[in-house]
Amino acid sequence: MKALVLREYNRLVYEDVPDPEPQPDEVLVEVRACGICGSDVHGLGGSTGRRIPPLIMGHEAAGVIAHVGAEVTGWRRGQRVTFDSTVYCGQCRYCKQGLINLCDDRQVLGVSCEEFRRDGAFAECIAVPARILYEVPDDLPFEQAAMVEPTSVAVHGVSRLPIRKDDTAVVIGAGVIGLLGIQALRAQGCGRVMAVDVDAGRLELARRLGADDTLRSDTADVAAEVQKLTGGRGADVVLEAVGLPATVKVAIECVRKGGAVAQVGNVSPTAEIPLQALVSRQVTVFGSAASCGEYPVCLDMMRRGVIKVEPLISAVAPLSEGAQWFDRLRKREAGLVKVILKP
Repeated sequence: MKALVLREYNRLVYEDVPDPEPQPDEVLVEVRACGICGSDVHGLGGSTGRRIPPLIMGHEAAGVIAHVGAEVTGWRRGQRVTFDSTVYCGQCRYCKQGLINLCDDRQVLGVSCEEFRRDGAFAECIAVPARILYEVPDDLPFEQAAMVEPTSVAVHGVSRLPIRKDDTAVVIGAGVIGLLGIQALRAQGCGRVMAVDVDAGRLELARRLGADDTLRSDTADVAAEVQKLTGGRGADVVLEAVGLPATVKVAIECVRKGGAVAQVGNVSPTAEIPLQALVSRQVTVFGSAASCGEYPVCLDMMRRGVIKVEPLISAVAPLSEGAQWFDRLRKREAGLVKVILKP
């Protein structure tokens, strides 16, 4: 089959590779669409340590079942499916508690690190365990269905927050997760949502998708502006979707006394926090890891238009052109938010 392979850091090659051989508990999925994630772009250069070549990246995908393993029940050839980016074991203590995102033996599709190596979906086919499959509604295009993974990450992050009806929320970062988070916060009952970013185009998109206020973090004192817009109180909740030391600090500064921050972004491995503000104002910070079974509700919200993913898709391109689209995303080309590749 054909695949887009990370042969060495900063070098993607579209080439022939051996067909995957599904295990008895796996299915073979013909990939119809796979999104380029920001983590893939960061991993391209080796900065994350989680994309060690050679590797087929890609974990935001949807397709059609082509083969069903001998031990698999409840699935059939020709069925439209998507799959979790997390391959959880289903047997450890966390899995048995329903915390599949915290699985002790967790692997991630399209990731190669010291602990494991698992090829992803930038390929014509991928073999995945049947336990991570979800059926895709007939009226949801594959290109949009591939967006369920980032949607689930945003929805899971929002679910970590103690939101009450008509709360005020701030979203730090108007990238894919932030833009989906804005919509999820609205669906959860927030009455006012503010979006923060350095990109005017993304902030305009944030407004189209439900943000009431937009703030340029490169030209404004974001915390001061949030205080002003909330009558000196601060936001009830904050969704941090960047993960840099500066943005983590701003997230804590924006929230009111007794408020809460969901930390989804993790670009930087460490960040200094304003400890006095955190303690003296009794702010709660919730870590949010991937997603935890939210795929069905996300697929339903996407199908019903509660969460709109189509406006985030900047381009749909052949997998054979993947290397150039990675390059354009890495250069942060204006207007690009999400690129979907099709084998």
